[in-house]
Amino acid sequence: MADPGRVLAGKNVLLGVTGGIAAYKTPELVRQLVQLGADVRVVMTVAAREFVAPLALQVVSGHPVLTDLFDRSAGAEVRHIALARSADLAVLAPATANLLGKLAHGIADDPVGTVFLAVTAPTLIAPAMNDAMWAHPAVAESVGRLVSWNYRLVGPEEGFLAEGYAGVGRMSEPETIVAALVEMAEGPTDGIRRSVAGR
Repeated sequence: MADPGRVLAGKNVLLGVTGGIAAYKTPELVRQLVQLGADVRVVMTVAAREFVAPLALQVVSGHPVLTDLFDRSAGAEVRHIALARSADLAVLAPATANLLGKLAHGIADDPVGTVFLAVTAPTLIAPAMNDAMWAHPAVAESVGRLVSWNYRLVGPEEGFLAEGYAGVGRMSEPETIVAALVEMAEGPTDGIRRSVAGR
């Protein structure tokens, strides 16, 4: 594998965090990316804030965390569009079933969905959910649609779930996600494919 520091140094990485228990791993993910020289910006859903504090992600990233689309601290800047446009790479971790369904159907009713619908950079998705949810046909359909649009997936993995038993649905560990980001950055430069004619 390529030297992660060489690949990620100076890259603007956008992280979207949604409301799953695996969100507790995201400060470590941000820490690893920052140590490799990436400039990490974070956007969170309201539900994600139940599992990890925005302040924790602000401290490790060194930047304010977007949690409210109506935050006026950025002045005249349309912050969610600015975040989307500045990204060289993007990652959704954890990506819940709810987020996958919304993104696959163009629903933008929270900060993460709104930002990521505007992202055109290569985007990695790290799903995390109960094994029965992961096996549901609706989730499989959403994942298939997203993959057809050039989104990349890492995981989910088999392991001990929050419900107290083992199954497929566990989010990949931060180091695995970082390795997948490096691989994505080193691969073809295609971003998200737009399906609207003429775009």
